[in-house]
Amino acid sequence: MEIALAAGCSDGLSGRAGWRVASEFFQVQSFALRAFVRKIQVRGEAHRGGSNESLADLLKKILLGCFMKSFFGALSLALSGAVPMIAAAPVHAQCCGQTYRLEYQTVYDEQQVTAYRLESETVYDQMQVTRKVPMWETEQRERRYMVSKPVQETSVREERYTVQRPVMETQMRDSSYDRVRMVAETGVREERYQVQRPVFETAEREERYTVMRPVTETVEQERRYTVMQPVVRYETRYVDQGCYQDQVVCVQPTDARRGLTWAPPAQRVDPFTGVVHVQRPGLVWANVQAPPQQVVQRVWKPNLVAQQYPVTQYCPQEVVQKVPVQVCKQVAEEVVRKVPVQTCRYVTEEQVRQIPVTTYKQVVERVQQQTPVQVCKMVTEERVRHIPVTTCKWVQEEHVEPLQVRVCKMVDQQETVQVPRTVCKKVPVNYTVRTPRTIVMKIPIETPCCGG
Repeated sequence: MEIALAAGCSDGLSGRAGWRVASEFFQVQSFALRAFVRKIQVRGEAHRGGSNESLADLLKKILLGCFMKSFFGALSLALSGAVPMIAAAPVHAQCCGQTYRLEYQTVYDEQQVTAYRLESETVYDQMQVTRKVPMWETEQRERRYMVSKPVQETSVREERYTVQRPVMETQMRDSSYDRVRMVAETGVREERYQVQRPVFETAEREERYTVMRPVTETVEQERRYTVMQPVVRYETRYVDQGCYQDQVVCVQPTDARRGLTWAPPAQRVDPFTGVVHVQRPGLVWANVQAPPQQVVQRVWKPNLVAQQYPVTQYCPQEVVQKVPVQVCKQVAEEVVRKVPVQTCRYVTEEQVRQIPVTTYKQVVERVQQQTPVQVCKMVTEERVRHIPVTTCKWVQEEHVEPLQVRVCKMVDQQETVQVPRTVCKKVPVNYTVRTPRTIVMKIPIETPCCGG
């Protein structure tokens, strides 16, 4: 670097050109330093493992050295350019010399660096541990408890109660109803209407045509055919010639009410004692169904009548018959005939007809009817009955029961366990660091001579 600066100064550069070269050189040096610092930051672990100095101190030393070197190089280049500007000015006025241009190039120097990488490793240490272990033992114990034992005593008590005895009475109820009967009345009304009466007119026209006149010859032939002979038999059929009649029907109401009803005798089991006793008959409160009501309904009364109907069946029968057969020959013959042609036209006429009309009227008739109705009246009666009563008493008794009990005791137990811990160690790593530096090359430029 110093050789390149000295060469530039000895060639007689002007002061302005010297300062320009110095500034460009400083910029190149600063760019190289920034690239080197980025690389050092990426691979900073090499400096942390190789020496006890910190990364900040190392960077300060490198930057200070490079800056001082560049500064003094640029200062010497500027001074060397300023001195020839004063001394060699007449020389350039009289004679022309060789001119050079500077080119900059970055060169990388390789260097082997050893760094250390931290690796973690798990190490297990043996340790004695005391812990509590449960131990189960069986012990014999006695359990005392009180038991209640039932003792039953039976007695009879007298009970007086009142019952309602039903007394049935028959009463006549008026069930008269109205019956509607239809009465038919027949009348005649006159109706006039228009009809189209056809009128036919007949005319004659002459028609000539050719006919084939038959010439008949008679021949006898034997013919066999089957004839269905009718056979009549009678079968019995039943025809319903019934009619509608009024019929009294008992209808049970669907609504139920709460009331007294008769309960028949039945056997009951006491749920506490299990004793079976007979429940006497009597009146109890329950859902009572209303008495049935008599309703008049119109029903169909069938009347099957047997009638004899003739049934005709046809039975097949084979018949042989000699039939004269006529053989016909056709002979052509022209015939003239008069054909009547009939023409029809319609004439309007008015006609009158009598139409029978039947009118029905409703006639209401009162039907008298008396219906017997059963009425129930309740009569109070007092009765006495004996009821067996069973009394249950509970007697306390003490029972002793042997019992096996499992008891848990905690016992100390020594064990050896492995306790993990992490150990860090340094592993050396070798890699190559490329350090950039800039060199200046001088390239001659051909210029024309001042005298030419």
